[in-house]
Amino acid sequence: MNLAKLSLAEKYKMHNSILKEQREIIAGIGLFSALDIHFANFMEKLSGEPSPEVWLASALVSGNTRGGDVCVDLLSVAGKALQAEEGSENLVRCPEPDAWRNALRKSRVVGLPGEYKPLILDQKARLYLFRYWEYEKEVAAFIKGRAEQHIGQLDLSLVRKGLQDLFGPDQNPEVNWQKVAAAVSMLKKFCVVTGGPGTGKTSLIARILALFVKLQPDEVPRVALLSPTGKGASRLQEAVKSAKRRLDIQEQMLMALPEQASTIHRLLGSIHGSPYFRYNARNRLPVDIVVVDEASMVDLALASKLMQALPEHARLILLGDKDQLSSVEAGSVLGDICGAGRLNAFSKNLCSDLKALTGYEIHTGESAGPGIRDCIVELRKSYRFGAQSGISHVSDAVNRGNAQLAISRLRDERYSDIRWKEIQSFPDFQRAIEQRFLKEFEGIFRLSDPYEVFERFSRFRILCALREGPYGVEAVNAIVERILRRRRLIRDQGSWYRGRQILITRNDYELGLYNGDVGIVLEDPHKGEGLRVYFEGPEGGLRHFHPFRLPEHETVYAMTVHKSQGSEFDRVLMLLPDRDSPVLTRELIYTGITRAREFVEIWGNEKVLMEAVSRRTQRTSGLRDELWEVSGPR
Repeated sequence: MNLAKLSLAEKYKMHNSILKEQREIIAGIGLFSALDIHFANFMEKLSGEPSPEVWLASALVSGNTRGGDVCVDLLSVAGKALQAEEGSENLVRCPEPDAWRNALRKSRVVGLPGEYKPLILDQKARLYLFRYWEYEKEVAAFIKGRAEQHIGQLDLSLVRKGLQDLFGPDQNPEVNWQKVAAAVSMLKKFCVVTGGPGTGKTSLIARILALFVKLQPDEVPRVALLSPTGKGASRLQEAVKSAKRRLDIQEQMLMALPEQASTIHRLLGSIHGSPYFRYNARNRLPVDIVVVDEASMVDLALASKLMQALPEHARLILLGDKDQLSSVEAGSVLGDICGAGRLNAFSKNLCSDLKALTGYEIHTGESAGPGIRDCIVELRKSYRFGAQSGISHVSDAVNRGNAQLAISRLRDERYSDIRWKEIQSFPDFQRAIEQRFLKEFEGIFRLSDPYEVFERFSRFRILCALREGPYGVEAVNAIVERILRRRRLIRDQGSWYRGRQILITRNDYELGLYNGDVGIVLEDPHKGEGLRVYFEGPEGGLRHFHPFRLPEHETVYAMTVHKSQGSEFDRVLMLLPDRDSPVLTRELIYTGITRAREFVEIWGNEKVLMEAVSRRTQRTSGLRDELWEVSGPR
């Protein structure tokens, strides 16, 4: 049966509720997954009576949460038709707002905020799975509580002298936002430092920690350096070590600064086969300061569990680029924290404190605002890209959603660090991939030194917008392997061959291998026992494992833009599909471009790129409203 051919009387009951018999049709058109349908059936059964309104709302909240939303905004879909895919004639029309809300409020599986029910419907008609409503409540309470707290017993004169020692005298009248961020981290128990690539977020951490040590020389604070991924933790560790070497402080203080970084999961103590952690609200972490790098990748559930595990006195500092892609799991915590109002527009009280500490006159034209605005500092100066950088100019145009300007700058030959290539056909694409890949990597397959192989492979990466399809990761990796076999750069017929690059996709704490770690298959030079998979280890060393010991993994000559978060390469080739997809957003394009330190090339279709730049990632949650609700003059 085709829904589009049904009459209105056949399609709907009173108040546009979905007919019970239409559920089989809904299941058949792919609008919801089997899991969503099973959950909806279960919720309706628990409610004790047939309810098309409860059934549809339950299926929607399940599907939205899987897709990255924290909840479903019923008002945004009420009375509208839902399509399984764009252009499909198979439509499902949602009930009208008042009728839908009334039906849900009468159900015993739907509760108000604060009630213990499977589904929570708030005053703005946002429907949550209970656990995600609870996660959001915990995160909002933590941030708002710390945002309003004032640090006591802080000697401002010592802080001012410490800032002067670490940042030196100001040579120009412009505000040094890194210095301001360090000052805010002293004044607030919760601090967010956001900024684009090359703005010095990670190197700033060494200075902030040095400032804490200066202020408490007799009681060194317990610090946890964290990242969402193992690769990110390794990069944070190296960045802090490098920044420490540039600090002009006493050797004793330098030695007191921490270097070791960890994943958030590892610090909290993952319990195998369970969503729970060893450290939690009842068993707090033994820490004084927690620093989380790449905070844009932290989902709502993980943020909540980390915040609940922090002791009352502990400070939390988040670092991240608010314009990057959000976490793979549900939520956009960093985006919600930074996503309202003008950043660096502090309250009058904080501006007064900052002037006393830094000497800067930071003016805010707003007399009222929420406490969260005093906790966020945006770094605005890039130390990596100069004024003539195409990467900087194009990424800025993408961020602003100006697709025409982004295309114009991509085609501007004055920029030597960015290039656009229009793909005309799939055969043309395959030929171009062969030329580009061999130019970068042909010589690597003849090298024998693992260190040299790693160094060469880390310079270049192919990034795909999608996982599937002819221009997706799976197809591109297969194309590359066919090229290598045809050129006889690899001769083994199996999946394990010398020179293969792999990406770990599941954490293995026993082996010390984490999601995002990249390994290279090479011969064992000492034991002569066949192939081993090498990974970069701590202190610049290499570790190797037998292939059959590895956790879940995949070939990674090409990787998705999502998987590339937290990594940087000298040169990047970003591939767009030949047709538009909802996955393509300005955040994805921005993230892909900014993985490159020196040069990025984008291949694709101009219309597809323009559609992507004009589309923002929209993740539904109530966290932004909760944090940015104005509470009165300050």
